Amino acid sequence: MNDRENDLVKARPQLSQKLISENMSTDERFQNATLRPVIKLQSPLLIAAFRNYIKKHKSVFHGLSLEKRLLYIENAIQKDMKFRNSVKGMIIGQFTLEEYHLYIENSSSLNKRMMNIVTERLKDHVLLFDKEVLFSDVV
Repeated sequence: MNDRENDLVKARPQLSQKLISENMSTDERFQNATLRPVIKLQSPLLIAAFRNYIKKHKSVFHGLSLEKRLLYIENAIQKDMKFRNSVKGMIIGQFTLEEYHLYIENSSSLNKRMMNIVTERLKDHVLLFDKEVLFSDVV
């Protein structure tokens, strides 16, 4: 592994090894060994990107109920291809070459897993998107 590969792996948070077992499918193993740590590492950037998304869409988000905010997050990730591709890039850019080659073998299935994890992470942080918190440095 070259320096980039080592540096990328070292920078990731360590998640429980219990998430990985021999009985798992290749996709599930990739999800738990690569996607989850990368998404956790990129979480502050993903939150900042979604804050910017809210701002660019005239802060409609702030007038919504909590239930509608959660749906808004889902729709942003699932239906706004420009935003979705931006999020994918933030994650894929953190892959090692080996991980990238695994990813491209089954990118469709892995993209679904990736977007589901990102959606859940943003939903878990929905309170960070409140208007009062929007422009602070909290993350």
